[in-house]
Amino acid sequence: MTSALGDWLRSQPSLTGSPPAFDVSALPASPAALFEAWIREAAAAGVPEPHAATLATADADGRPDARTLILKDLDDRGWAFASTRSSAKGAQLAANPAAALDFWWQPLMRAVRVRGAVSEATAADTAADLAARSAEARRGVAPGDWALWRIEADRVEFWQGAADRRHVRVVYERDGAAWRHSPLHHPEAPGDSPGMDLRVGG
Repeated sequence: MTSALGDWLRSQPSLTGSPPAFDVSALPASPAALFEAWIREAAAAGVPEPHAATLATADADGRPDARTLILKDLDDRGWAFASTRSSAKGAQLAANPAAALDFWWQPLMRAVRVRGAVSEATAADTAADLAARSAEARRGVAPGDWALWRIEADRVEFWQGAADRRHVRVVYERDGAAWRHSPLHHPEAPGDSPGMDLRVGG
């Protein structure tokens, strides 16, 4: 027996966006290339703050934590984000240098999940990031407290929903210096929604 809140939650609409065309036969070799295409599509479609993501970390005891922040950059070195070392996330990354990012662009029914080890950027890159912030944003940051980190992704998942529940999921997995390239269709587990699951790389 559910609560009144549970009944209300079940009554809320879901999968109400409009997914764009997505040709899984023409995937790029790199997840970064697909991510850039998707985030630019999200911005063009009017998704507010498409660079906002949920960052998940865990402390030394494995207790999870999450918060929303802004993706600063993405290149061969990783997925960049920044904050103060004295923050909760800074302490958690010092104790357990691994993290995950989750992007959700509801109007397009698209999500991207990123996970991997985290490393701190060079002092020069960190200083440049801090200098690029507004004077108001820099106010209150103690000397040496600002840090720029990068997630060195070993797995990136792209998910596109569909009203008929035939969702498409594309997974890139790191294989040394390259990305694994082996498209697979996985059987659905009991109770799972039907859909397509591809593992790709280059």
